[in-house]
Amino acid sequence: MTENVTDKKKPINYWQSNLKLLFSLLFVWFIVSFGCGILWVDWLDQFTFFGFNLGFWFAQQGSIYIFVVLIFIYSWRMSQLEKKIYSNQMVGGTKKNKSDKEYNFE
Repeated sequence: MTENVTDKKKPINYWQSNLKLLFSLLFVWFIVSFGCGILWVDWLDQFTFFGFNLGFWFAQQGSIYIFVVLIFIYSWRMSQLEKKIYSNQMVGGTKKNKSDKEYNFE
């Protein structure tokens, strides 16, 4: 009985965790792209980065670099989440391995 309840909660937990991660990463990207590239550009221009004013750099390139880094963070965290939630998935009484292929002959 407990296995059925936890199996039913797996998709809910997965999507709740996925959306929480997604919104937090989008919030970081918004702060970097809108905040550093538009709102705080004048204050950031007092610093230089690779010979450019930091505010200008964030507006032109920094937010794109941050977005690419966030994509890799999302991929890494989702891989961890999938391992955590679906690591004990049982198929036909045996633990399912990555190398096992699912064939449905019904």
